[in-house]
Amino acid sequence: MRLVVFGWGNDARGDDGLGPLLLNRVARAGWPDMTTIEDFQLQIEHALDLDGAEAALFLDAGKDTPAPFSFIEIGPERGESHTTHALAPEAVLDVYARSLRRPPPPAFTLCMRGERFELGEGLSAKAAERLEAAWAFVQGLMGERAVEDWRRKAGAPAR
Repeated sequence: MRLVVFGWGNDARGDDGLGPLLLNRVARAGWPDMTTIEDFQLQIEHALDLDGAEAALFLDAGKDTPAPFSFIEIGPERGESHTTHALAPEAVLDVYARSLRRPPPPAFTLCMRGERFELGEGLSAKAAERLEAAWAFVQGLMGERAVEDWRRKAGAPAR
């Protein structure tokens, strides 16, 4: 399956860098038929990066995310943003659907729980542990690169 993987966040803000850190590992793994995209935030232009993909995976950090991470399937939803910047993954899927007039590919988010997000902070010890748990989970996902397999895992409690 042709997969697009997004990782976003800011490593200058402590645990906010979890998405790009995990994305970097995914990129280095060299799995076939995969495009990786890193940015500080999701924007409307990222909808075009989904064109031709058979699935999408969004990697991020969150303050209120269950520890160590959550993995869910998402669909298009209009964003509540007042600008076209800093969109949620669901809003990117909505832009895709409205712009290209067809459903977006199946999409999933893997959100790792962060603790510290202040400017100038490094990665917290708990976030580093959660990054390792998420990496092990992603390796399993890539071993089962089929949407139906991912759907079975979505919503299942993280280990």
